[in-house]
Amino acid sequence: MQRVETRKIKVGNVYVGGDSRVTVQSMTNTDTRNAKETIAQIKKLESYGCDIVRCAVPDLEAAAALNEITKNVTLPVVADIHFDYRLALEAIKNGVSALRINPGNIGSKDRIELVAKSAKAKNIPIRIGVNSGSLEKDILSKYKKVCSEALVESALRHVKILEDVDFNDIVISIKSSNVQMMIDSYRLISKKVNYPLHLGVTEAGTIWRGTIKSSIGIGALLSEGIGDTIRVSLTGDPVEEVKVGKEILKTFGYIKNGVEFVSCPTCGRTSIDLIKIANEVEKRLENSNKNIKVAVMGCVVNGPGEAREADIGIAGGKGEGLIFKKGEIIKKVKEEDLLEELIKEISNM
Repeated sequence: MQRVETRKIKVGNVYVGGDSRVTVQSMTNTDTRNAKETIAQIKKLESYGCDIVRCAVPDLEAAAALNEITKNVTLPVVADIHFDYRLALEAIKNGVSALRINPGNIGSKDRIELVAKSAKAKNIPIRIGVNSGSLEKDILSKYKKVCSEALVESALRHVKILEDVDFNDIVISIKSSNVQMMIDSYRLISKKVNYPLHLGVTEAGTIWRGTIKSSIGIGALLSEGIGDTIRVSLTGDPVEEVKVGKEILKTFGYIKNGVEFVSCPTCGRTSIDLIKIANEVEKRLENSNKNIKVAVMGCVVNGPGEAREADIGIAGGKGEGLIFKKGEIIKKVKEEDLLEELIKEISNM
């Protein structure tokens, strides 16, 4: 699909926007003041394919901890800051790759200019993060409710504040927990600016519900070519955010490497414990970088056909299964050996 053209900026060693790939972001849920735990979590997120990570900076102690954190990780670190411009200045000084602020809530124009000048000197971009739960009172009064037009007006107000101080290294996010409002907001702002857009459904919920809401919201926009970087916000381990985000991008062809996994839903014809096998195969392959399609099918109705489309796969029988490779049957094995034989064949590919 044709992506909407946006400006290209650099976040640490990662490009966002323009012709660069769509990136996956997450946010640590450790106490940033605990540098050791935060570093460990960032490294874990990186091992699952996270491209950019954000850390909350609630006070000067957290801002100071960024010095140790940024020196001990390779992922670009974004400092998440509200209200206090001094935290932004300290974060810049301590090695962050980007800021997430709303310039309108960090004080006077002089303070905004100071932050923008410091960020510009270090080639640090600023992400404007508008949220449906924190709209300005005058905008709420104007529209009488939270709506996409109100969110976009808020974002453009913050953009103008930065542009007025000659700062243009900007990324924009307009997040709402209402999926349709989120979609409408990004569609609207995509027509008004060419800054890179960071997609996300805020406060999406638990891993189950949040995955569904995020996949619909982010997926709808990606299908229209809108979006340069994404974060799936989930109540849980942030690793799950990265896993879901990568799978969304893989579904749209934005990620070419890694395993594409298909499995049948099972029915009365299934004679092996396919659910257990499928879950274990998916778990064992979740960090694989092999660019292959794996099919785990329950019976001979759809199994052989799907397996022909896959690089490797299985089709279950009664207490046994067939292993296919490039559409050809390579062996028949007992059910209890099926998982390990399949994994062994994959590891040899």
